[in-house]
Amino acid sequence: MKYKDLIRKMTLEEKASLMSGKDFWQTMDIERLGINSMFLADGPHGIRKQAEAADHLGLNASIPATCFPTAATVANSWNEELGEKIGDYLGIEAVAQKVNVLLGPGINMKRNPLAGRNFEYFSEDPYLAGKMAAGMIRGIQSHGISACVKHFAVNNQEERRMSIDTVVDERTLREIYLTAFEIAIKEGKTKTVMSAYNMLNGAYTNENIHLMRDILRNEWNYDGVVVTDWGGSNDRVAGLIAGNELEMPTTAGETNEEIIQAIKSGRIKEEVLDECVDRLLDLIFTTEEVYKNPQKDFNREEHHKVAQKAAEESIVLLKNEDNILPLKKGKKVAVIGDFAQNARYQGAGSSIVNPTILEHTLECLEEVGIKSIGFEPGFERYGKRSQKKIDRACALAKDADVILLYIGLDEATEAEGLDRQNMKIPENQIELLDALYKVNSNIVAVLSCGAAIEMPWINKVKGLVHGYLAGQAGARAILRVLSGDVNPSGKLAETYPLRYEDTPSYHNFPGKEVSVEYKEGIYIGYRYYDTANVNVLFPFGYGLSYTTFEYSDIQVEKDGVTFTISNTGSLDGMEVAQLYVGSKSKEIFRPKKELKGFTKVFLHPGESKRVTIPFDDKTFRYFNVKTNKWEIEEADYEIMIGTSSADIRLADTLFVEGTGAPLPYDKSNLPSYYSGKANNVCVEEFEKLLGHKVPVAKWDRTKPLGYNDTIAQCQYAKGGFARFAFHSITFAHWFLRKIGKRSTANLIMMSVYHMPFRGVARMTGGIINMPMLDGILMIVNGHFFKGLKHVLKERSKMVKVAKVEKTIVGATKEM
Repeated sequence: MKYKDLIRKMTLEEKASLMSGKDFWQTMDIERLGINSMFLADGPHGIRKQAEAADHLGLNASIPATCFPTAATVANSWNEELGEKIGDYLGIEAVAQKVNVLLGPGINMKRNPLAGRNFEYFSEDPYLAGKMAAGMIRGIQSHGISACVKHFAVNNQEERRMSIDTVVDERTLREIYLTAFEIAIKEGKTKTVMSAYNMLNGAYTNENIHLMRDILRNEWNYDGVVVTDWGGSNDRVAGLIAGNELEMPTTAGETNEEIIQAIKSGRIKEEVLDECVDRLLDLIFTTEEVYKNPQKDFNREEHHKVAQKAAEESIVLLKNEDNILPLKKGKKVAVIGDFAQNARYQGAGSSIVNPTILEHTLECLEEVGIKSIGFEPGFERYGKRSQKKIDRACALAKDADVILLYIGLDEATEAEGLDRQNMKIPENQIELLDALYKVNSNIVAVLSCGAAIEMPWINKVKGLVHGYLAGQAGARAILRVLSGDVNPSGKLAETYPLRYEDTPSYHNFPGKEVSVEYKEGIYIGYRYYDTANVNVLFPFGYGLSYTTFEYSDIQVEKDGVTFTISNTGSLDGMEVAQLYVGSKSKEIFRPKKELKGFTKVFLHPGESKRVTIPFDDKTFRYFNVKTNKWEIEEADYEIMIGTSSADIRLADTLFVEGTGAPLPYDKSNLPSYYSGKANNVCVEEFEKLLGHKVPVAKWDRTKPLGYNDTIAQCQYAKGGFARFAFHSITFAHWFLRKIGKRSTANLIMMSVYHMPFRGVARMTGGIINMPMLDGILMIVNGHFFKGLKHVLKERSKMVKVAKVEKTIVGATKEM
């Protein structure tokens, strides 16, 4: 231990106090020993440090900070150096705002297109997500503070996220859901990891010994700090045993006392606590070093330009029929769509940033040389139908050479705490497009959203530019692509299926009650579509350019692949070359191809470059459930270089010696997985993959409700008051949506409906403690008066204790 001498000077109470927050965003301090508080702030794509009342939902405004493009956007750049540069500038701003730990990046896999937080995550592919995250972490931590990679792990739905049990087989867990974390931790060297809310195979992630001890600490040799997601602690002592140092936010000393009593009773040894204290002290002391010198404010204009550069390199050109783009000089352009007037540039929830500067399309048109003949909003932002708006838009469109149509998803549709209901854009936007197409077919759609959508309307647009959620400078960045000042180089970091029903997790998303079953196994995203031969709208890695590239002269050696890329067009451009690897053996089921490397190359017209993508320790490995470790299967491997997962330009074969491990599966037991058609696997076959029975997925409606049951389950409560409360909540949600208050309605679902009862205590900063919660549960379970009496009694007790403590503190200060 680094701080053994300091820890010896601490009382047991002081050590326990460090294990949970001082308030909503700060850790506890111990003044007499020179241990200061750390400040933790949200910040996957911009710092969210609140100056006033703190919350975790994005309700209260934060100090202005640069809003960079979200992770879903930046991933489309396929540029690790760009990720590192964004991290660098995030780190500068974090230091300027005196933040010790920046809570990001988020690297969970995009298992399903409807997952509400997809805009905050990089990709459906763990290799791409891990590499982008590692770059961002290096950038952030180059300033002496800590990044915090999240949410560890297998957190892929928002509905019931605080209590859902994720049921996943070990191989899928390792290959798909942990590989990005492994890369971020080993290559990015993150100092902090945030545990997820959910359970994993029956244990909450921050209490999960297999996840936290066996893999994170022992396999990956991680020696940093683990912090819970806010309110994400279930059993504090079990979390401590698993190696979870910090619980956030404060519980007003309640869980500190649980730790003290556990040590006194012998449930855990004090050495376990000391180990956690030591790691936390290291984080505190190393991240406060930078604050020993005076801090400067950051240059807002310079940071805004970096945000613009990041957006420009992440924009994806998806369609360019008749070379409608870039826009020809002098063309009369009609700008239509509410998002042109008020940019849709970020997601909602804990990642929401108060931008330093915010650009909108209408303000930037002249600057990029686009000749606008006028603007019409065309549709109501939140889905309300307006024929008047459509008529006005059509009248303007008749006189234009080209229509720039700004469409996408609104802020209330993509938000933390909620999953989307479907993959469609609002119907009123499609009605507008249909009407415009009848009067003028020269339509370029500009799409703003943070996740995959269905596009049955795509034949009605000639051009399609996807800006994703491009940050505060996104409007100008998109216009520079439209005008040709920037040649688009973004490639999709996720697959766009033709329809939601085609997705591999369609039958198993979301988990509605106790658990969610990952029956598709390793076949998520392109791994499924390519292996099962399912047609898609846009494949993983897809993106067009205003120039053309050719690939030639592949040479495969044991440590990498080398080839030539040539710019055969007339413009400067950047090309993302993607390395995919596929085993030719049929003994172990595997996807047809998997991404194992990538590089981004800048080329002038006529220029050629020789490019090498090296192999690494992840190129040929698979996780063997019999040996319980990574193995290499002896086989011929196809080495493929492509411009997307569906467009392979070069291929060769390499024989690779194996590790001689026994075969992990009996083929006859797993026909769906060996065929790759794993979108609707039966329970019996999934159990063969798991190696055990699938837990019951339904709530037991006969049992009394407890700490980990949700407010939603009050519909089955024995107590009439609880059932009345449930129906009041559902009515309020319906009514608010009906009158157009969708953001407020979302908050009810996010912060009340799916909240487990323990969250009431964990998220109120000590206003409601666990003994009071016991009384609330008595009321819920049909003992109204007994429960009310218990709540009042415990509340009175808590107030008395607080008064005594206040008196003692006051007396101590006077001495």
